[in-house]
Amino acid sequence: MVIKNHINPGKLNRSQSTMKRLFDILLSFSGLIFFSWIILFSFFIASIDTRKNGFYTQKRVGKNGKSFFIIKIRTMKDLEGFDSTITSKNDPRITKIGSFFRKYKIDELPQLLNIFIGSMSFVGPRPDVEGYADKLKGEERIILSVRPGVTGPATIKYREEEDMLSYVEDKFRETYNNEVIYADKIKINIEYVKNWSFSGDLCYIWRTLMGLIKNG
Repeated sequence: MVIKNHINPGKLNRSQSTMKRLFDILLSFSGLIFFSWIILFSFFIASIDTRKNGFYTQKRVGKNGKSFFIIKIRTMKDLEGFDSTITSKNDPRITKIGSFFRKYKIDELPQLLNIFIGSMSFVGPRPDVEGYADKLKGEERIILSVRPGVTGPATIKYREEEDMLSYVEDKFRETYNNEVIYADKIKINIEYVKNWSFSGDLCYIWRTLMGLIKNG
């Protein structure tokens, strides 16, 4: 469900973009100071757990279709024969510690740096790997007019996405993701941009935090 406070003619105007960006800078800077010890501790644990660099980076498509590298805590180990970018809850690549990090979104904390430097926002469409967002056409490309976010209406609706995908047979999983879940996310994200409001962003952040507390 997209929160509608007022209707924008399309993309965010300059004052709206400035307000959103200033909020991101201030909150991400505070978050980096407050959570830096958790990020560093998780990095060391993940490095030992996965026997690789505890920070995981991946190229994603951002604002205006420009690529950037998202930063996360590594939660998966390499397994021969598994190279899909679509992850389900029972994915054998996810370690036990990685599962804990993912459940409480600890793996997402390094994205505070992405937000601070301007490649991401707190709220917006989730950044996709190449082959998805860069293939958007027509009205769908309005999604690329804003920075991708850590959370948002589509993220909240599909917070149990990995659970959903775990019930789909392996051979149908990618098709189901592309034709059902991703198609719905596009519609939700278009409405998010068209109906953007600062109060709406605050509400999505609050709902995300409440969801994390509920899971705990």
